[in-house]
Amino acid sequence: MKHDDTLLHVRGAARFVRDILLPQGTLFAVPLPSPIAHGKIGRLEAAAAAAEKGVAAVFTAADIPGQNQIGNIIQDEPLLAAGEVDYAGQPVALIVAESLGAALAARRFIELDIEELPPVFDPREAWARGEIIGVPRTFALGDVDREWPCCPVVVGGRADSGGQEHIYLETQSALAVPRDDGGVKVFSATQSPTLVQRVIARVLGLAMHEVEVDVPRLGGAFGGKEDQATAWAALAALAASRLGRPVKLVLGRQEDVRWTGKRHPYSSDYKIGLGEDGRILAYEVTFYQNAGSAADLSPAILERTLFHTTNSYFVPNVRATAASCRTNLPPYTAFRGFGAPQAMFVMEAAIAHAAGEMGVPAAEIQRRNLLRRGDELPYGMRLEADSPVRCWDELDKRHDFASLRARAASFNRDHALTKKGLAVMPVCFGISFTTTFLNQAAGLVHVYTDGSVGVSTAAVEMGQGVNRKIRRVAARTLGVGLDRVRMESTNTARVANTSPTAASTGADLNGHATRLACLQILERLRQAVAAERNCPAEHIHIEGEKVLQSHESTGLTWEALVAWAYARRIPLSAYAHYATPGIHFDKSKEKGRPFAYHAVGTAVVEATVDGLRGVPRVDAVKIVHDVGRSLDPAVDLGQMEGGVVQGVGWMTSEELVYSPEGKILTDSLATYKVPDIGAAPEVTVAFLEDAPPPFGILGSKTVGEPPFMYGIGAYFAILDALRAFRPDLPPVFHAPLTAEKTFRLLRPRGPEGEGSAPRG
Repeated sequence: MKHDDTLLHVRGAARFVRDILLPQGTLFAVPLPSPIAHGKIGRLEAAAAAAEKGVAAVFTAADIPGQNQIGNIIQDEPLLAAGEVDYAGQPVALIVAESLGAALAARRFIELDIEELPPVFDPREAWARGEIIGVPRTFALGDVDREWPCCPVVVGGRADSGGQEHIYLETQSALAVPRDDGGVKVFSATQSPTLVQRVIARVLGLAMHEVEVDVPRLGGAFGGKEDQATAWAALAALAASRLGRPVKLVLGRQEDVRWTGKRHPYSSDYKIGLGEDGRILAYEVTFYQNAGSAADLSPAILERTLFHTTNSYFVPNVRATAASCRTNLPPYTAFRGFGAPQAMFVMEAAIAHAAGEMGVPAAEIQRRNLLRRGDELPYGMRLEADSPVRCWDELDKRHDFASLRARAASFNRDHALTKKGLAVMPVCFGISFTTTFLNQAAGLVHVYTDGSVGVSTAAVEMGQGVNRKIRRVAARTLGVGLDRVRMESTNTARVANTSPTAASTGADLNGHATRLACLQILERLRQAVAAERNCPAEHIHIEGEKVLQSHESTGLTWEALVAWAYARRIPLSAYAHYATPGIHFDKSKEKGRPFAYHAVGTAVVEATVDGLRGVPRVDAVKIVHDVGRSLDPAVDLGQMEGGVVQGVGWMTSEELVYSPEGKILTDSLATYKVPDIGAAPEVTVAFLEDAPPPFGILGSKTVGEPPFMYGIGAYFAILDALRAFRPDLPPVFHAPLTAEKTFRLLRPRGPEGEGSAPRG
């Protein structure tokens, strides 16, 4: 995979927020975190710290000139704790000093007394206590209560999925520089420049035009910088504004892991009913989302969970209820998939449970119930293509599921201490922000007099290759070479009112806006040339940097055309706005068309379990995926491979462990286990051929989030291997399925006792 920054990255020359050359007089800020998960602040005394050598100031909630509030969807999160602390790590004060060392040293002299209150960490306990953010929501289709008596097979149970740490390479970072007009410019490592701008304006009591936010690039994000970058930028801006000097705030790795939110853990109850032929007749599920201490993006994530309740399957009778439960942990936040993986895991667990009850492979139930064109989803939208069936059948044709299963069975017969398992994982993921008004973007394009092109959009490059895709859109639209086009940093002064780079919409929304701006410039040039040559404008085209009339060369090059147009005072800049057409959703009815299209595909996952040590390994993930007409196959392939490995990590090794007091124990790369190169499976990807073009830019489909969900198949492949050791293994759906858990599952309590050898 190559994207625009590849060479800079491998040489270590790419500049991130923390690499920006510091203005003269820059100060350094560090927060004082709450040491406990829940309590009332009694005394906060910072005079001794403020008197330390090199300390410029210590700020508390009382020093905020505007509103002490950074909440986005629901304003329930203070920038600095006031009166009460709600999680361990919550910022209570901010120490600003001439050096990072001086700030850290002074932090020890702040006296903080907190009266401890009972904390809540479990979402089901929070639900029982009525600690709910927003209101529970229910999506329904058909009538499940009427259908249950008609189902020959009914099973139910519980499924739990854990959180996940983002482990972006660049930690949360911000540099705030005061302006001479009383405003502030902030360099922020954020996916949401306008949100950072809006919140800083709120905190400082400024108008939004007095706050400029610039994002050069991100060193990874995966959703962790959609809302969670805001607090650190606002703290830096607060200090810079009050002191009149630049302020830099960069979290260390352990601070970042300890203080920031992660993927939401879910605890869910399911019930599924099937006919004797394996057709799913009814499905009911309740999702208890652990939101942490504040809303953050939890309500929107909960909504996407509901949208993906049935994954790739048509179920005529569905009732899905979800609640966002407030606990005393750092606010959980966006992560690749945005609530959909949690829903899909429960659906796959229900199918696996039913398959075990019926004595058939889960794949038989999956294939029989795949969505087809025209099938209605629980939120009222109908599927627009037969891609789920096509991707499944194409994958089966390429890799022959029956042969894979036969080879696994043969291996298992010959190996007493090692077993193989297999699982198929289809994915159907809706593309658009589910909050309809966010589905808009703007593009600003300048063509300079030497023929080079500058493009500004709301898209934030974070390693996913969005800049390269947008450059391709501009180059293809204008008929020039890719090297002519440069992407500018994402800046709220150039493109205002931006939506986050999230929901896998970055290339689509911003690519469409860029194309519309390029078309404006192109049309002006065509009209001018046509008038000069006395021919219809539709006869003029630009291809390969040459101006053609009725497909014949005019002898005019792109550079000459631009210089000629400038001399005739033809505008060479354009601004365009794009809003996704045809989408809508009525929350009062929980029905509508929330998505522009669905990203669809299927994976088959192979895994091996070492029965002696209990160590699972995901061997291979083979995929057929519908990308439409790919804008950049290399970028798309890189996204597919990375998403799969990240999904496998969530399902197998990335376990968040907390102390009884609510402090995270897996706070470093030594204790939190992401898949390394040795643990990464072999990933084989084929793109579906002749796929129908969607609303995506130039007929492409996005690939940012969908491949993550293929990793869910790893859980069920490992479970399949475990059943080769233990055919009596009960339904167990508690992710991640770590080596410790597989070890215990291989050694059940019974006559042989704990620790007995695996049965083979």
